[in-house]
Amino acid sequence: MVSLYSYRPFPSTKALQISPSFLFLRNQKFLPFTFSRILRHNSISSSSSDVNHQEPIRTSYAGVQLEETVDEAKQGKLRLDSWISSRIQGISRARVQSSIKSGLVTVNGRVVDKVSHGLRPGDKVDCVISDLQPLKAEPEDIPLDIVFEDDHVLVVNKPPHMVVHPAPGNASGTLVNGILHHCSLPTVALSGKEVVSLSDTEDVSDDEEVFFHGTSATASSVRPGIVHRLDKGTSGLLVVAKDEHSHAHLSEQFKQHIIQRVYISLTCGVPSPSSGRVDVPIGRDSNNRIRMVAVPGLSHHGRARHAASRYKVIEVLAGGGSALVQWRLETGRTHQIRAHAKYIGIPLLGDEVYGGTKNMALSLLRPRTPPKYDEKLSLLVSRLERPYLHALVLGFEHPHSGEKMQFSRPPPPDFREMLSDLQTIGIEKPTSKE
Repeated sequence: MVSLYSYRPFPSTKALQISPSFLFLRNQKFLPFTFSRILRHNSISSSSSDVNHQEPIRTSYAGVQLEETVDEAKQGKLRLDSWISSRIQGISRARVQSSIKSGLVTVNGRVVDKVSHGLRPGDKVDCVISDLQPLKAEPEDIPLDIVFEDDHVLVVNKPPHMVVHPAPGNASGTLVNGILHHCSLPTVALSGKEVVSLSDTEDVSDDEEVFFHGTSATASSVRPGIVHRLDKGTSGLLVVAKDEHSHAHLSEQFKQHIIQRVYISLTCGVPSPSSGRVDVPIGRDSNNRIRMVAVPGLSHHGRARHAASRYKVIEVLAGGGSALVQWRLETGRTHQIRAHAKYIGIPLLGDEVYGGTKNMALSLLRPRTPPKYDEKLSLLVSRLERPYLHALVLGFEHPHSGEKMQFSRPPPPDFREMLSDLQTIGIEKPTSKE
C-alpha cells in the first residue's frame, strides 16, 4: 500500500484542520456534518399532463430516422443542426452535427454536410442518426495529486480545468488518462453503453457511474473506475476504484447517499437565510442541454430527480457582494450545487452557465466596494475563469476493509487568492437566521 496522505476515521475533526489561515475552519460547528443515512422520499408530482406523460429520453439514438418538412410558420434563420436537435427529443447537438458531417442528412433530396446550413419554411429534411464511434483513453504522463492510494482505491485531488473522463471533444488530458499512466495500464476503451451515456447526456449524475474496461489481460485485474465526477471547473477530492469489487461497493455507497461530501464555494451575493436546506428536484434544461435546472414540484417522472443540498454561510465578503458558502450534498445530481445556488439566488462566482457572470459579479460588488478598491475589483473580476467551487472533504467506507475513511484538501491557489482579495475589501460574520 502506498499512502501519500494521512487520513482519519470520520467523525474526527482533526482531518479537517488543513491550515489555520482558512477562516472557514474557525466555524467548526459546521465541520464535520452529522453523518447519517439519508432516507429517500417521494417528490410531489406536477399535475401537468405534459410533464407526466412525456416520453422518456432515449439512451441510444443510433439509426433513428427523421423525415419532416420545416413548418411554414417558422420565421427567421434556422440552422440545420439546431432544427434537427429540436425535433428529436433529448439528443445532443454534437450527435446531430456528427450525423450531418457523415453525410446522413439531406435537404430537399440533396446531401448537406454543413451543420450551419440555413433552412427555409417548406424544406424537406431527411436524417439518420449515425452510430457512436468508440472512444479510447491513452495513458498520459500527467502530474496527479494523489491523496491516498492502496491496492483498491485512489483518492485524487483534481485541479480546476481538468476533465475527469474522455468524451467527445476531450479525448486526452483527462484524469483517466493520467490514472492509466500512474497505474501503468494500457489503452482502455469505453463500451458502447458508456459512450452513449457520455455523448448523449453530455454530463452524468454522480449516481450514474462509468467504468473503463481494459482491452487486454493486463488491464483486467486493475482498471480505473470513475465512481463519481467533478465538473471541469471544479477542484477537489474524488475517489477512483481500482477493481470491480471496489467499484461496485463505492457505487452503492453513492446510490445510498452515505458518502460524506463537503464543498466550499464563492457566490454572487449572500443567501438569506444564512443557512438552510434546498430540497428541489433537478432536471436538464430543455432550452440548454449543458445546463440543469431546479424545478419545484417535479418528480423523476417529469425527468427531474430528487435533489437536496444543505448550505451555510461561513463569511460575508465585500460588504455582501459575495460570500464563502459551505455545502453538504445529500444527493449527487449533475451540477447539483450550481443549480441549487442559482435557484436560491446566489449563482457561484465565475459560473457563466448558471448566471455567475462577470457582469453579475460587478453589479453586486461595485456598489459595495469603497472607491479605493476600484482597480483591485476590476482585476479581481477579470480573473473569473471558472465556477469557484471546491470539493473540500470526502468520506467513505473502504470497499475491502470496511474502515471509515475521511480526507480533506484546501482549495487551489486561484480560489485562495480570490478569497483573500474579497476579504481585503470587506469581511463580516453571517447573521444567523434559522
